[in-house]
Amino acid sequence: MAEYIKIYEDNPSPNQIAKVVKALQNGGLVIYPTDTVYGLGCDITKSRALERIARIKDIKLNKANWSFLCSDLSNLSDYVKQIDTATFKILKRALPGPYTFILPGNNNLPKDFKKKKTVGIRVPDNSIAQALVSSLGNPIVSTSIHDDDDVLEYTTDPELIFEKWQNLVDIVIDGGYGGNIASTIIDLSEGEPDVIREGKGSLDIL
Repeated sequence: MAEYIKIYEDNPSPNQIAKVVKALQNGGLVIYPTDTVYGLGCDITKSRALERIARIKDIKLNKANWSFLCSDLSNLSDYVKQIDTATFKILKRALPGPYTFILPGNNNLPKDFKKKKTVGIRVPDNSIAQALVSSLGNPIVSTSIHDDDDVLEYTTDPELIFEKWQNLVDIVIDGGYGGNIASTIIDLSEGEPDVIREGKGSLDIL
């Protein structure tokens, strides 16, 4: 059964963050707050953990379009091909914030993502999510627990999330009530911005 951990966004406890990071390093699945809906994630380098998420989501891992949760833009070149100045300016304006940007992937992607031509990048404006990624030292794969067919209460209330997911994941972080509007997805992989999904993030950044 999952462990339920309360972490305060205005002052995330280093001990609690370290505990969650250890679980991620051991291949654990974690539900955590972002600046939009609660996310389900694991360390991007842990194949078995990625397979577990794929099973939960009922999709094949090679068909999964999950985003990489980063703490800032400094690691972008680890996984993304060189981007032009106009694209970088959009990223700087928007991040951290409630956006997912689709960018061209490079040859350094972890082995489970090697065949991907593009990668979704998230830098959420949430100190808990940022602390997790910073302490882990590489991105967390992120997929929302938001049910696309039905905006249900469990997507916002950590206690209800725990009730639903306690036998599927290793840790549920209670970082306060979440939102129920997902991130805005913008495809920048071809140069010109293409809005794939309009969510919480304003399009004024384009």
